Amino acid sequence: MSLLTDEVRALEGRTRVYTAPEPIGAAAGRYFGLAIGDENPLYSDPAYAREQGLAGVTAPLTLVCETNQYAALPMDHEGYAGHTWGLDIPGTRQVRGGNKYTFHRRIRPEDVVTATWRITSVTEKITGSGNAMLVVGSTATYTGADGELLAENAETIIFVGLEKKA
Repeated sequence: MSLLTDEVRALEGRTRVYTAPEPIGAAAGRYFGLAIGDENPLYSDPAYAREQGLAGVTAPLTLVCETNQYAALPMDHEGYAGHTWGLDIPGTRQVRGGNKYTFHRRIRPEDVVTATWRITSVTEKITGSGNAMLVVGSTATYTGADGELLAENAETIIFVGLEKKA
């Protein structure tokens, strides 16, 4: 049985847009830096950041991609309050296939981020052990309030069939 049904094919092109209800704020960058073990003074010392040519403090580049601060979503049944596609592919287990980030400019505390997610591809493959595998590619573009591109995130989600393909 193929995992690539007409319903699954129809996912390609699906888009979701989230705009943060408030600016990122300086504390988000400072705390995210601490959380990932990066104590770069660019995230906490405005004078140091200005000496480096910035207008003020910034945030670790991955903050916008690795957190869901742009999404004011309620928690789901697992306590997750961020973007998901909510895909339920029966007879599979979901694994994260990876991410590729492209950064265009540093995040500033005053940035109000809009994230636009889009499913770009849905393909089926067979694993080395003979199981069907559905590969869902999506991209997120993160922009500031003025529409300036901040970062891009190409993400792959894989659904591996639990039974071998006949």
